[in-house]
Amino acid sequence: MTLQYTVAPASALTSELSDEVSAVESDDPGESLIDEPADSPAERRQAPVSAALHGSRLDKALVSMAGEFSRNYLQALVEAGHVWIDGRTQTSASRKVLAGQVITVELTPTQECRAFRAEPMLLDIVFEDEHLIVVDKPAGLVVHPAAGNWSGTLLNGLLAHHAGACTLPRAGIVHRLDKDTSGLMVVGKTLVAVTALVRQIASRDVRRVYVAVCHGRFDHHILRIEAPIGRDPRSRVRMAVASSGRSARTDVERLALLEGPTGEWLSAVRCSLHTGRTHQIRVHLASVGHPLLADKTYGGREGFGMTRQALHATRLGFEHPVDGRPMAFERDPPADLASVWGLIAGAD
Repeated sequence: MTLQYTVAPASALTSELSDEVSAVESDDPGESLIDEPADSPAERRQAPVSAALHGSRLDKALVSMAGEFSRNYLQALVEAGHVWIDGRTQTSASRKVLAGQVITVELTPTQECRAFRAEPMLLDIVFEDEHLIVVDKPAGLVVHPAAGNWSGTLLNGLLAHHAGACTLPRAGIVHRLDKDTSGLMVVGKTLVAVTALVRQIASRDVRRVYVAVCHGRFDHHILRIEAPIGRDPRSRVRMAVASSGRSARTDVERLALLEGPTGEWLSAVRCSLHTGRTHQIRVHLASVGHPLLADKTYGGREGFGMTRQALHATRLGFEHPVDGRPMAFERDPPADLASVWGLIAGAD
């Protein structure tokens, strides 16, 4: 199936811009906890709390005992039950310690540490040279290890694919797609390439275009959605349009419509990002009454063979991070989305 695109007026769509650097935010646990080799034996250290640390947080006292490790890693050890005070297991890194108490810590690899390991897998590589890889990520593949997905991720596959990945932050991953979103991603293979790609993403010079199917009759030819996005206060797994969130902008262009047998409409749309907030397209379309087909997190319903959100990153453009030549790639959606897309396009 070949996608057919209409041309938007320049005044309406000034450019098709990319995700910002969501993959290099410092609060992701996967980067800061990779301090201990995954297969190294656990080491125990024990020391009394000094008078100078009386009343300090437990994690601060641990830093004084194991300063070569990150504070995040030491906090994870506390939460996992690998720290004791006077022989009693501790689970709160913020607990106050008292002078004379004896702290014992077992420096064991955490799940996050163990996650940073090579796992051979079949990658759909669209382009590769000595500096970068462009991969077509299938739906269902998690990009980076996290709670509930400590293995079988794209990062694990990259570590197996080329030796240099183990020397790079997040194995060279510079941006992400949601687990159930398919499509094109670029990954750096050298530190020079990773740095250059991150800078292009931050300056919004990477061009990314998505195709999607949403519920309802999308009556706009082109709709620009500008609404800030932040964490949904009612659910940590959802994002929401919120005044306290970060600015976000998505341009949505209607490509085709279909009225189903029960009178329910579906719309095929193309989305261009001008910012890259978590779940941005999904949240923005849901906020205007058009959740993605099968996106149950944001009000979508399964149907037409779709059991995951109907979203695919179809176009990717950027400058080569070393020689500066323009690069552009396009991949059609996989079979599930292509099938429903064909129904809509054929009816329009």
